[in-house]
Amino acid sequence: MMHIKRDILSVTTFIVISFFACKTTQKATAPDSNNAVAPTDTIKMKDSVAPLPADTATTQPKDAVAVTTETPVPQKDSSRTDAFLEALLQQYPQYFDSILSKRAHFKVQIIYTQINRDADNTPHFTDYYFHVNSKQYFYPASTVKMPVALLALQRLNELNIAGLNRSTAMITGSDYSGQTAVYNDPTTPDGSPSVEQYIKKIFLASDNDAFNRLYEFLGQRYINDQLHRKGYKDVQINHRLNIALPDDENRHTNPVQFRNAYGQVIYDQPGQYNAAPYLQRNDRLGKAYYKNGALINGSMDFSIKNRISLEDLHHMLRSILFPQSVPATERFTVTPEDYRFVWQYMSQLPQETIYPPYDSLYYDASCKFLLLGADKNSRLPRGVRIFNKIGGAYGFLTDAAYIVDFENQAEFMLSAVIYCNEDGIINDGAYDYATTGFPFMKRLGEVIYRYELKREKKYKPNLSAFKIQYDRIK
Repeated sequence: MMHIKRDILSVTTFIVISFFACKTTQKATAPDSNNAVAPTDTIKMKDSVAPLPADTATTQPKDAVAVTTETPVPQKDSSRTDAFLEALLQQYPQYFDSILSKRAHFKVQIIYTQINRDADNTPHFTDYYFHVNSKQYFYPASTVKMPVALLALQRLNELNIAGLNRSTAMITGSDYSGQTAVYNDPTTPDGSPSVEQYIKKIFLASDNDAFNRLYEFLGQRYINDQLHRKGYKDVQINHRLNIALPDDENRHTNPVQFRNAYGQVIYDQPGQYNAAPYLQRNDRLGKAYYKNGALINGSMDFSIKNRISLEDLHHMLRSILFPQSVPATERFTVTPEDYRFVWQYMSQLPQETIYPPYDSLYYDASCKFLLLGADKNSRLPRGVRIFNKIGGAYGFLTDAAYIVDFENQAEFMLSAVIYCNEDGIINDGAYDYATTGFPFMKRLGEVIYRYELKREKKYKPNLSAFKIQYDRIK
């Protein structure tokens, strides 16, 4: 099935956490970028998100309606909404009234996938959409790290060099303006940087530098060519994150060496340059934006910034977790061991991790928006794990997740994006993540999770494939 029926995420605490844990924030008064023509990956948290009332788990929907039909809801634009998902959200007006009535304003998109197993435990997927439009641009922020992490593992397998694997020491050089080198990593047991360690950081803490180093290893052209070949024709990953660089410097990527335990170079890759033209786009956002401290009236141009649709992101996640459910041409060329490695760090929590070591600033909700929001006191329900990747910047929050409850034998996929920028001004650092975005993500996850707990299935799933022994018990 191609792209999910292809015709078918106290004030100081959050500022500190978001900067150190997810690497996606700036100071409260800072804009998204010191140079508006260059890409950044930043979130500004205004204040803490209040947890839901204590009786949330037993809250009943108001004005309940039957949720039985799959008939699409007529839309004023070209987006797709299925009646089932619309009706389910309508049962919770206390949470979703404004989202339902102002869906275009919030640029909200949701994909919910029910998974039903047959007698052989083979999963079958049914997708439900709310206001999904693959042509509607949103800034994907850190979600682009997920495919790049998989492509890094794929590239190592393609090189097929003796002694070269994801734990081999990776030394990043510099031979062009704007580039920086990396020779060591104090968060690893031996002090050596590696693809493995960068991938851990990407999923555990959404580390921007870790993404940048894999981007530099792969090169801009390889990343985009490979994703296009897998069927993600509209994806563009054109720049590093959280570093303000002009397009020319993002087209140039660093030289990279891999060295064995004796320090001998086993693979030497020179710096790369992508001369290929970009896909032509006209993606613009906002009514005004700040550039170099000045307010500029008019929308901000995002036409060469990173782009990925929610449908593609959702489908990529499915291809990683259920590779046999998509055509071979759409899969990442990685080993079963690689998949298990990625699954572990997608679902492992920072406090369960030894390398890198994370302190208490890295709480469970740091990179688990669905179900947890941004509440540092939130904990996953007993037996629940989330395999996901989040992103947030320029007013957008995104999360693409596979949520599993081992105790109650429930599973589903849920991806969502929402725009939290009431004043319509970009780079002013005044986004509504705390008041709009995180509560929406938390409640959406809870509503779908509670629905799944009650949903009848002919065959209970055997979820043992996703049971993982984590680095340590939290």
